[in-house]
Amino acid sequence: MYRSFRPILAIMLGICCLAFVSMKKKPRILVFSKTKGYHHASITVGAPAIYKLGQENGFDVDTTSDAAVFTKKGLKPYSAVVFLSTTGDVLNNEQQEAFEKFIRAGNGFVGIHAATDTEYDWPWYNQLVGAQFKSHPAQQEAVLNITDDMDPSTHHLPNPWKRKDEWYNFKNLQNGLHVLISIDEKSYKGGENGDVHPMAWKHDFDGGRAYYTELGHTDESYSDPLYMKHLLEAIRYAMNK
Repeated sequence: MYRSFRPILAIMLGICCLAFVSMKKKPRILVFSKTKGYHHASITVGAPAIYKLGQENGFDVDTTSDAAVFTKKGLKPYSAVVFLSTTGDVLNNEQQEAFEKFIRAGNGFVGIHAATDTEYDWPWYNQLVGAQFKSHPAQQEAVLNITDDMDPSTHHLPNPWKRKDEWYNFKNLQNGLHVLISIDEKSYKGGENGDVHPMAWKHDFDGGRAYYTELGHTDESYSDPLYMKHLLEAIRYAMNK
């Protein structure tokens, strides 16, 4: 009698294990793209491209340009928030406070391109994103140098990496950033940061993690496998995965 129950028990145990695995929630990120200044056309292709990254790599993606989600309850489902070419003053004081608490709770941030052209009057955000946009020349090809080729977000990239995009000059660059990619100002016209001109960096900040990549102005970026792998690993870092 006892032995006859053993196969049944094994099957029931297997079903329970499968049910437990299916109940585990995938990590979820929020892609935020509100603009109060210049609106980048590439947001239209960038948001679905990041959604596709999530589908292919085991995380869920929500997209919005509505800042009302920046409350304690609204941000609770997310492991990281991506600012996709946001511009200008996109959060009010209460929303800023909610986002600061989100990061301090151990969550992450990814800034893409114009995320540095955002919230100039919020010092905490400047420290989080790592710099502020100053100016840019016309779009053109330039040479990028991989300054840390062991990082997952840069390990796959050619070094040097010749690429066409819109290249920002920065002000208020923060100390303590781990620079991953820099640009060779001798390779294009209009650079204003000199020999040390970072283009992508990351750092632990205020209890959480922040990654910024200047790349991503052009529509073509979001169908470029090299760039999308770079962005995927930035998101994984922010999610702490």
